[in-house]
Amino acid sequence: MQDTDARGSSPAFLRPQNGSSHRSSGYVAGRIAPLRPPPPSQSHAAAEFTSARQEARTRLPSLPVDQHRRQAEAARHKNTLICFAISSLSLFVALGIFLGIASKYAPDENCPDQNPRLKNWSPGKDPEKRVFIKKGDLFRLNSDATVHSIVIQDGGLLVFGDDKEGSKNITLRTRFILIKDGGMLHVGAEKCRYKSKATIILYGKSNEGADVPEFGKKFIGVGPEGTLELHGHQKLSWTLLSKTMYFSGLAYGHYTFKRNFSRGLNVRVIDQDTAEILEVLKFDTHEFAEESLKLQNLLKNGSPGRIVAIAVGDSAAKNLLEETRVTIQNLLGSKFVRGLSYRQAWAFVGVIGGGNSSCNESVRNYENHSTGGKALAQKEFFTVDGQKFVVRAYSEWNDGVPISGFQVEAVGGVILNLLDDVSSWAPGDRIVVASTDYSMYQTEEFTLLPCPECTKHQVKVKENPQFPHVGEIIDGVDMRAEVGVLTRNILIEGETENTCYREKECQFFNYDTFGGHIKIFKNFTSVHLSYVELKQMGQQQIGSYPVHFHLCGDVDEKGGYSFKTYLEGLSIHHCFSRCVTVHGTNGLLIKDTIGYDTLGHCFFTEDGIEQRNTFFHNLGLVTKPGTLLPTDRNSSMCIGIRDKVYGSYVPVPATDCMAVSTFWISHPNNHLINNAAAGSQDAGIWYLFHRVATGDSHSLGIETKSELTPLGIFYNNRVHSNFKAGLFIDKGVKTTNASVDDPREYLCLDNNAR
Repeated sequence: MQDTDARGSSPAFLRPQNGSSHRSSGYVAGRIAPLRPPPPSQSHAAAEFTSARQEARTRLPSLPVDQHRRQAEAARHKNTLICFAISSLSLFVALGIFLGIASKYAPDENCPDQNPRLKNWSPGKDPEKRVFIKKGDLFRLNSDATVHSIVIQDGGLLVFGDDKEGSKNITLRTRFILIKDGGMLHVGAEKCRYKSKATIILYGKSNEGADVPEFGKKFIGVGPEGTLELHGHQKLSWTLLSKTMYFSGLAYGHYTFKRNFSRGLNVRVIDQDTAEILEVLKFDTHEFAEESLKLQNLLKNGSPGRIVAIAVGDSAAKNLLEETRVTIQNLLGSKFVRGLSYRQAWAFVGVIGGGNSSCNESVRNYENHSTGGKALAQKEFFTVDGQKFVVRAYSEWNDGVPISGFQVEAVGGVILNLLDDVSSWAPGDRIVVASTDYSMYQTEEFTLLPCPECTKHQVKVKENPQFPHVGEIIDGVDMRAEVGVLTRNILIEGETENTCYREKECQFFNYDTFGGHIKIFKNFTSVHLSYVELKQMGQQQIGSYPVHFHLCGDVDEKGGYSFKTYLEGLSIHHCFSRCVTVHGTNGLLIKDTIGYDTLGHCFFTEDGIEQRNTFFHNLGLVTKPGTLLPTDRNSSMCIGIRDKVYGSYVPVPATDCMAVSTFWISHPNNHLINNAAAGSQDAGIWYLFHRVATGDSHSLGIETKSELTPLGIFYNNRVHSNFKAGLFIDKGVKTTNASVDDPREYLCLDNNAR
């Protein structure tokens, strides 16, 4: 218990004194007692007594001296406070500077590349070098490298170097990376995302070298006790259009016209707000004076601000009246029309009432059946939506042939209006805009341009759209196109050959389909991938997919993982075998991931035993046929691949195959929330339920009990642009091998399995 005196003095601990030293009355060893001032000394008491007697004898004369003493005491007290304040301020300033410098240079414990135990590692470029990173090897890769292969094991660690400015650009080329037995590969971390550009290129052909057991070739593999942590710069994965994106970037499309021997003045009147062509006219002012009067009336009655484009075809001067020339000069601002002569090429673009400052024109003289090139006039304008467009007019004689024409098209990029804040997208990023037609092949890719005039809900693209993409809710139906960004600052890419070289695949594809793949096995230590781009990944062979969780069992808390295993914000595009394969794995979270332009089922649960997996806000589009399973195949593949049927049986495409789906869900106890299936050769989402476990899980003897299991969460998913159906909850697959009794291939569609 702490005691304080009446004045609130701070308590002090009085320690017991040693030996026979004097103890003050009332002392208790170890007790807390208030501080008291020491008793006055004898000399000080005598001085006070003498002073008191003097004060009694001469009270009045002593007052000024006493007052002076008090003033001096006050001054000393004030100076002490000032000194204390200055000292304290100096201390805090110095401490702040020290802490600021320390924080600037102190390593961030959340950033794997700032581990002080790491050693800089530069293996160089040697395609024959086989690297083993083992116990005691803690490496930071800071430069480009090419090696044959990398095995990280026994506590070995490989980290990609980074900096605060994100200025590094590191490319690692290798045939494979195998992480196992305590090995770790880190590129960034969830709490310290990678800022620079990191690229892992997996190279090699299918017929080069031997397979690594269980993994094959050209892979990043995670075995038992392996760690793979890849975390790129966080950005919005995908959103929706908020306004329709028009064909060519203009609401009424682009306009092109070219004609030979169109004598007179060819005229186009264009709406300045929309770039719509309002009038398509020709006035033969060479032959008829009344045509000149018609043109004059058109201009006088035209709305101010309307765009007028004029091009001479053949000749227009003979009966072009002077008053018409003056009207063109005054209303449109032309300087050349007054002097227009026989067969002279003239092109003009201007604005009614705009004067000379708002027009552009060109003339070329006719000589020896030619004008020596085009008279070209062009001027740029903006629609009310801010879209820049150009109007061109041209006129020429070429080897005795008069040519005239017009163009109206968007220039300087096309602005897209989007539902969400896309300020995390950057110039140079590639984006994909989904089809809003019946055909998925109206999906388009674009490159982002700098756009200082854009809001945070807008981007500008370099290419002009070839198809319209709806950005509206029409009659209560949400028709808005999905828009996803494909670019990430961590890229894993399979290096491919220029042409197809594997005979089996070359029957159906005219390009190399032997990409890289990521394969994760059971009992890994930690696997989390976020905001990573995977390009040219997957192979047209069983087990080699862009991302493949292979018989991993429970990968969430139920499996003993303190942090749920997840894939977030991945961009998987232009790949050769699926997007994400969940195989004998439960509790995986797949979130904000894009699967675009891939072969075979995209988001794929394989054996019919996969449960508790969550597919949240993923986008799949342009899911094309592949060769792996009968359900992946189109008609020609179905008939052409017969090595696993019995005897001479010829598969029936409509009933055996043709079921490729963006989401292939083989057990009901999985969750689909806020996903978009925006274009597949057959189906958007297909639920089918296996009677028994299939594939590698068949030998485990696990009962699926699909027909007795409640459906997991299915909420707010959208499907469109799928050839066969948006959503199927039907059928099953054949779970017996081909035989004389049933010659169909194992895992083909089975209409009887319901």
